[in-house]
Amino acid sequence: MNPRLSRFAWSVLAWNVLVILWGAYVRATGSGAGCGAHWPLCNGEVVPRAPDAEMLIEFSHRLTSGLALVLVFVLAVWAWRTLATGHPARKAGVASAVFILVEALLGAGLVLFRLVAQDESLARAMVMPLHLANTMVLLLCLTLTAHFLSGGAPISIAGRTRTFGTLAGLLVLMIGVGKTGAIAALGDTLYPASSLLEGLKADFAPTTSVLLRLRVLHPALGVAVGAMLVFGTAAIPLAADDRRGRLARRAVVALAAVQVVVGFVNVWLLAPIWLQLTHLLIADLLWIALVVLTASALARREAPAVTSA
Repeated sequence: MNPRLSRFAWSVLAWNVLVILWGAYVRATGSGAGCGAHWPLCNGEVVPRAPDAEMLIEFSHRLTSGLALVLVFVLAVWAWRTLATGHPARKAGVASAVFILVEALLGAGLVLFRLVAQDESLARAMVMPLHLANTMVLLLCLTLTAHFLSGGAPISIAGRTRTFGTLAGLLVLMIGVGKTGAIAALGDTLYPASSLLEGLKADFAPTTSVLLRLRVLHPALGVAVGAMLVFGTAAIPLAADDRRGRLARRAVVALAAVQVVVGFVNVWLLAPIWLQLTHLLIADLLWIALVVLTASALARREAPAVTSA
């Protein structure tokens, strides 16, 4: 195990979480068009002159995203060059590089096709959940890279079909919650409500935007999946000496419970930006904890040595 590489991997994961939060701030403030329909340039310039607030927000997001891209590729190359053939972190690192490249292309597409700021098109409503799903898979790959570099054993499904099915199902459901969350957040940004009652009326009005009519799916699915996470992970078997796995399981239960509460408060307070970001941060941490729990529960165990009499 290479301690420097392991610390670097966790740092790259943390940096990507910060970039995701800043990207949500760009969306929530309507600053996605701050650099115009230009990418990678900002209003046709490498370094924009006389920038306004929206341009600074969008440009800084591009800088942090660009650095994330470089860091992930450095991590992938470092792991590939220093680890033995067959080490699981090599594949996870390469997968991270692939998905962050897709992430960059999706971000560029949003800008170039003007699916930002106050755009209300169906295309944006379709791309945003796709963008969110790719982001979650990217975090999954980065988490696995860091986990394997920190001594995590390779994954083996043999003999653990039920455990694999349970955890895979929870991961898929989490992505589903994330997709509905992206739609709900976009609806909050484009159609802010002046009161809770007005927001509820808009959710069920037949003439309102499809984004608002779909918004109700997120809290309903969030509560259901939150309960599944709390009760479903309690029975997941872990090795007696698996401290990281047990910590991850406790984190999943605690974060799932907190997330449901924060979600309702977010709705009650009409989704202020600071609480949207808090809600997203908890979701990212919950996702990372669930990935670590999955990797720990499915870790390949060495067969006990057979001694001759």
